[in-house]
Amino acid sequence: MSTTEATQPDVNGPEDTDLKRVLGPKLLLLFIVGDILGAGVYAVTGKLAGQVGGIAWLPFLVAFAVATVTAFSYLELVTKYPQAAGAALYTHKAFGIHFVTFLVAFTVVCSGITSASTSSNLLAANLLIGFGNEEPSSATTLITALLFMIVLAAINLRGVGESVKFNVVLTIVEMVALAIVIGIGIWVIGRGDGDLSRITVFESPDDKGLFMAVTIATAIAFFSMVGFEDSVNMVEETKDPMKIFPRTMFTGLGIAVVIYMLVAISVVAVIPAGAIAEPTNAEAGILLDVVKTGAPDLPIDKIFPFLTVFAVANTALINMLMASRLIYGMAQQDVLPRSLGKVLPGRRSPWTAIVFTTLLALALITVVTVDGENSVVAALSGTTALLLLAVFTIVNVACLVLRRDPTPEGAFRAPTFLPVIGAICCAYLLGPWARLEADMIQYKIASGLLAVGVVLWALTWLMNRGVRAKKTGFRDIDHLE
Repeated sequence: MSTTEATQPDVNGPEDTDLKRVLGPKLLLLFIVGDILGAGVYAVTGKLAGQVGGIAWLPFLVAFAVATVTAFSYLELVTKYPQAAGAALYTHKAFGIHFVTFLVAFTVVCSGITSASTSSNLLAANLLIGFGNEEPSSATTLITALLFMIVLAAINLRGVGESVKFNVVLTIVEMVALAIVIGIGIWVIGRGDGDLSRITVFESPDDKGLFMAVTIATAIAFFSMVGFEDSVNMVEETKDPMKIFPRTMFTGLGIAVVIYMLVAISVVAVIPAGAIAEPTNAEAGILLDVVKTGAPDLPIDKIFPFLTVFAVANTALINMLMASRLIYGMAQQDVLPRSLGKVLPGRRSPWTAIVFTTLLALALITVVTVDGENSVVAALSGTTALLLLAVFTIVNVACLVLRRDPTPEGAFRAPTFLPVIGAICCAYLLGPWARLEADMIQYKIASGLLAVGVVLWALTWLMNRGVRAKKTGFRDIDHLE
């Protein structure tokens, strides 16, 4: 490493390459499960059930299969290159093209922003319902969502980092909320009011065949399976990662998909078939309707919205922390304008990166809300899945390309056919055939966000070339995050 690289300031404190390995299998498992559960199941269950009817559990299972295949590639790469830079690192080592690396890194940034924006709208709707506003207007929801994003920025500016123990608490809250939904489903079925036979019934509102309907529903469900890839950033803090990381990753994915399938079955059993696609409040999600319909005489529906708030708030905070730190890292390496790499003198938070990512999120939420033709949560959750499917496609290809590098002794190695299947499946789910006509806005949102990144790269390239007489590229990709 050059002297310049070695003296780059670190927003989280002095550089320390020997991170304390504090994560055993139990803490790592809770981190992975909490990261996957997040806002996903609250946001998409109703919409995907509306596409396939009673077999709503099937898209979750297919999404789990695709995510698991991709997890094999991540596990091979993270044990071969145990640094916390994730997809950008693997892309750079595989292809060595700085601009491609930048596009992958900025795509990850955009996925964090769209995911946090999804969470903010979901949180806003549930918070308003929790305080007694059963049918909040779009304007009220918008203002609440924007205020929440500003609160996130304030917390981020204060310098709050990820805390595994705090994540454990919020994971328990998330699981309690989902356990309530599953418990109500079992109770309703047990007393004879739920129709369990519906879980084998396929219904498509657009008269699509089973394969295409499940394809569309799987693309929707994929938002609920993202998050596991964040765990690769914890590899340097995990005890004996080569041994426990693969087993814990697959266990976490398995637990998450079982919970999701049980939630989907509960939704189908409790909510009448014709009402699943049209929840009382599209932004709040269908799970609140399950609670209200399944247990009308219990006050659970008064508590559940606040449980949802806790469940998604942590997801949004982690997303914005990740996005701002990545922007900061790219600015420090002169692939984005240096002005985005400034830090607060006292707390050393990357304030310009935080302001930039927050403004993007505020603009995104406002534009999609004002457009009014789509559910904000549906549009933004779908865009998140779209962006990450693109990243997963590249990671699977990179896994195959990097077979040229020697594999360290004891490192995980995926069967060769799995990255191939993963790349094909993820690329397939990127296509317009995997989306409804109303979901085409996802491509507009994604391309608009990436266009912002390309413009910033171009401005940086011109500045580096014209003023500093230097090339534009990553100096230390291993420490991007």
